[in-house]
Amino acid sequence: MRTLLLALMFVAALGGGANAAPWRIVKDHWEAADERGFGAFVTALGQSGCNSAQSCLRSAANPWRGSDGNFMDIDADCAKFPYLLRAYYAWKNGLPFAYADGVRGERFSKGGNRVVSRAEIIDHGGGIDAKRAILTMMDNVFSGTYRIDAGSADGLPSDFYSPALAPGSIRPGTVIYDPNGHVGIVWQVDGAGRIFYMDAHPDFTVSRSVYGAQFGQSPMALGGGLKNWRPLRLEGARWSGGSFVGGHVVVARQREIGDFSLVQYAGTDGQGHFAYNGVALGFYEYVRAAVSGGRTDYNPVYELQTTMRTLCNDLTDRAQAVQQAVANGIAAKPHPARLPANIYSSDDGEWEAYATPARDARLRAAFVQFRKDLGRMIGLWLARDPRIVYDGQFLKDDLLRAYDAQSEACRITFLTSDKRPVVMNFEGMARHLLAMSFDPYVCEALRWGDTRPESCADGEAKRRWHDSEGPMRAEIGRDEGGTGQAITAADVDISGLIAAMPARAPFVQRYPG
Repeated sequence: MRTLLLALMFVAALGGGANAAPWRIVKDHWEAADERGFGAFVTALGQSGCNSAQSCLRSAANPWRGSDGNFMDIDADCAKFPYLLRAYYAWKNGLPFAYADGVRGERFSKGGNRVVSRAEIIDHGGGIDAKRAILTMMDNVFSGTYRIDAGSADGLPSDFYSPALAPGSIRPGTVIYDPNGHVGIVWQVDGAGRIFYMDAHPDFTVSRSVYGAQFGQSPMALGGGLKNWRPLRLEGARWSGGSFVGGHVVVARQREIGDFSLVQYAGTDGQGHFAYNGVALGFYEYVRAAVSGGRTDYNPVYELQTTMRTLCNDLTDRAQAVQQAVANGIAAKPHPARLPANIYSSDDGEWEAYATPARDARLRAAFVQFRKDLGRMIGLWLARDPRIVYDGQFLKDDLLRAYDAQSEACRITFLTSDKRPVVMNFEGMARHLLAMSFDPYVCEALRWGDTRPESCADGEAKRRWHDSEGPMRAEIGRDEGGTGQAITAADVDISGLIAAMPARAPFVQRYPG
């Protein structure tokens, strides 16, 4: 979104009020306490419920909001959001900062990109104009900035390194990169190893979810996955007037980083397989076990409730995105003569702002992973595996009750073309998942997979567009070319999986020990 800087400069020209305090560097490097402070800052924003970069920095969760002066509100998409938070924290805490401002390669390069230039935020006397520095940075980073070979030790370093999958290494402030063009930032890691993240979107909204298959496993060369900020140090500066002036920033190399590891790419055996304490696990299950320090026990009922609440948040965020397209009149416009060459990454302003193909693909991937995880837990329960800590007698009944309760608690409402409200619960959305249109030019009912003629007044032309987009609505795990793994309704049928279970438990499973 290279037009962002021009828009922001226009807003800046209109802005008034007191000047923002200059950025003065009072520490020559980030200490462990600074990293913890940054993590606490991100956690507070995550807990606040803020729904845009603007509302996050304005919220009571930001302790420095009162000192911003005329530091303007900044809209940030997914790639810019982590950089904005990191630079803002560095400014407010007098820390040095540098970033890759030039990469050779594109957002969807077939191979990894290469850093060709780095920018340093240096005080040359009188303090740094924080607003100008941050705006310049925002105009130069994009999702391709993250697309750097995680194992390469040659050339200019990227801003991130691949961390060990271990307690403390994956923490608030860790970044998650999907080579399909999406970025999130971790705001919480719970005791069971669940990784909660925030992510911004092309419409500049900020949502929250839990790390899983929506961030597909990445080849090392594309640099996807979990990434920590690379340590850096200001060298050669002089202390003058209470801050560091001049100098240059040195960025740590892999060999200098204590928790650098390529295990997320190479596996625990070096061949792409994962095991914890001798037990073979899938990748996402391994991440949870490793990050939690070894917790591999599961209560299927609790896991179902937790995952459904997370997916409900994702669906509710999607409802907000759909409503924005409707409220801004996009659904009422004639359909363009053709789709963008890459529906997931387009320079078309309306499509980029209002279409939801990437968001919907991640949502489908999360549903598919949910069904796989629940199926695996049911299999472990049937096999009397001690990792299942359910202590009831009738798991099927308990899962059905929990599913029905969570389904009814998760509802969205949309309007048909004749303004009749339709309420859809979680189960309804799951059944319509592969019919939900990502296309902002169709009616609101089609956006939610309601294809009944009486629900949508779209004409034949728009209906043809909806029908032709059907294969794309059933894709997950798309590659750089815009195609991916096709799924069916059975792959996201959670209630059907539970209904197919044995009616009664073959035994009473008790907590181990």
